[in-house]
Amino acid sequence: MNTDSKTTPHKVTCPVNGQTYNSVDIKTIRHQVKNPWQIELPDQGYYFCDDPGCDVVYFGDDRRTLIRSDLRIEVGQKSRDKDKSICYCFDVQLSDLESDNVLQKARSFVTEQTRNGACDCVIRNPSGKCCLRDFPKK
Repeated sequence: MNTDSKTTPHKVTCPVNGQTYNSVDIKTIRHQVKNPWQIELPDQGYYFCDDPGCDVVYFGDDRRTLIRSDLRIEVGQKSRDKDKSICYCFDVQLSDLESDNVLQKARSFVTEQTRNGACDCVIRNPSGKCCLRDFPKK
């Protein structure tokens, strides 16, 4: 959620696909976009669209959008690729997790690092949230 003093809805509808998405901190967006000093980000609520079929990644209360090509990295949550990023803090790709043993080991490692405060998901993960929910549910 934007860190200003205004109240921002937790969920808002994407202006392109019409689905509802969660808020994201403006800090996340500033760390994800190319050339953030060239993009005006008005003081408002912002939201993260994770639909792989929608080119929008972020949108604001004013319906302004930032699309995939506006970002520095590929957004794993929007990808169907087997090599997509799952954990941005520790560089875990979906293809790394092909066996249950490796999946459990990676999930345990990330869980421990999260508990120890070693993650920085708010700036590394395009969703601004912890990656553990993006791990496969095997």
